[in-house]
Amino acid sequence: QVQLVESGGGLVQAGGSLRLSCAASGSIFSINAMAWYRQAPGKQREFVAGIISGGKTNYADSVKGRSTISRDNAKNTAYLQMNSLKPEDTAVYYCHADLTYYSGSYRYTSDYWGQGTQVTVSS
Repeated sequence: QVQLVESGGGLVQAGGSLRLSCAASGSIFSINAMAWYRQAPGKQREFVAGIISGGKTNYADSVKGRSTISRDNAKNTAYLQMNSLKPEDTAVYYCHADLTYYSGSYRYTSDYWGQGTQVTVSS
């Protein structure tokens, strides 16, 4: 039905930048909100940044000023531009979407997670 696919992770030196992408596909009627979370080894998954359909954004304090979340509504894709990366940003980054999809003649609202993309920042 609906799938989220992340890309753009990798290995980068401290101070570098990465741009993550999350593409939603399937029988999507509308995407209400998209967000990025991350999970470092031995830690709980935590919120990084989010954007709602109207374009309003919010960020975790740990990335505020260094990261920008954006959306391309025509492509059902969200992006996370991360700058001035630090070793403590190392984690698996997951995309999350709250969306409405079609199933037959009906619409349903649910949330989905991507499979995650690894970001590793070396010191």
